[in-house]
Amino acid sequence: MAQQLRILHCFRSPVGGIFRHVRDLTQAQVAAGHQVGIVCDSTTGGAHEARLFAEIEPQLALGIHRTPIQRNIGLGDIAAAWRTYKIIKQLQPDVLHGHGAKGGVYARMFGSLLRVSRSRVARLYSPHGGSLHYDEQTMFGRTVFAIERLMERFTTDQLLFVSEHEMRAFVSKVGQPKAPYRLVYNGLRAEEFEPVSPNTDAADFLYIGMMRDLKGPDIFIDALAKAENALSRPLKAVMVGDGDDLPHYKAQAAGLGLADRITFHPAMPARQAFALGRVIVVPSRAEAMPYIVLEALAAGMPMIATKVGGIPEILGPSSPALIRPGSADALAERMVEAIDDPQGLHNAMPSPEALQTRFGADVMAREIEKAYFDALAR
Repeated sequence: MAQQLRILHCFRSPVGGIFRHVRDLTQAQVAAGHQVGIVCDSTTGGAHEARLFAEIEPQLALGIHRTPIQRNIGLGDIAAAWRTYKIIKQLQPDVLHGHGAKGGVYARMFGSLLRVSRSRVARLYSPHGGSLHYDEQTMFGRTVFAIERLMERFTTDQLLFVSEHEMRAFVSKVGQPKAPYRLVYNGLRAEEFEPVSPNTDAADFLYIGMMRDLKGPDIFIDALAKAENALSRPLKAVMVGDGDDLPHYKAQAAGLGLADRITFHPAMPARQAFALGRVIVVPSRAEAMPYIVLEALAAGMPMIATKVGGIPEILGPSSPALIRPGSADALAERMVEAIDDPQGLHNAMPSPEALQTRFGADVMAREIEKAYFDALAR
């Protein structure tokens, strides 16, 4: 058996793809004999996330430690950073793996402080999109990327990218990495490659994701209205997810006369949600490597998705399922095509078997473990 490691994952918000990624990693790392823990924000997430924490907490020898960590940079970071540092110092990890912008800063900064006190700790960073979504033409974006450049050069032992697109974005906006780096795709568990059949009363279209503009729920709602007009008949949709902007999207649906045809549900397990719709729509304005795309395809669902981030790496760059981002017209047009020719959209999807060889959780965990030992060896 390989050396047992004390691994601590640090990230801000326990929702969405980052949380899914960390949960999968912790379970695989525990199964490999490592001691694992989590440090994250205590102010985000709801009942669904609480259930997910309860499922994994008994497996984590280093525990789950939640403390307030604000999203934006501000004075509150001083108190949050001090609280987080005390937690990390007490746990004495061998590996500090930061996920997302804030988690990446904390993990690498505090790992460096631990090294000053002669602790042996590897500092790894997975951006998961995060700060890379900012515009390098703005003053704020340039400031963020300057910080990223300094952090990468002086406090990073290994960079882990979840898609080629994310890797290219880092090189373009931050610069060619000085630290070692590698591409490790997100992965799914074997049981997730089982088909899900839609309910008999399933809606025409399904949105699953955080209720924030970056993920495009507003585009989804506008496109549904346009598709109805083009087809001259009503369509049904389901939207699953939580977020501060949820009331805004409900008002948008009502304003377009769709209140009786769009059903909103709180966050739930993805495979449970898949049965609620016949075609999943991913209208994101930006992404890194979204789990929801992998999960839906593994479950045998047809999909319409924007051509952003790592999505073309999953579907194929010329897939007819891809549309340009930010366009309700383009999405509506593809929705109409999906209604008129549902089998054609099905046929455009990659097979679950092909996906499993590239996007398996076992492959992901094995490659990341190699990165940990490589970082410690240096």
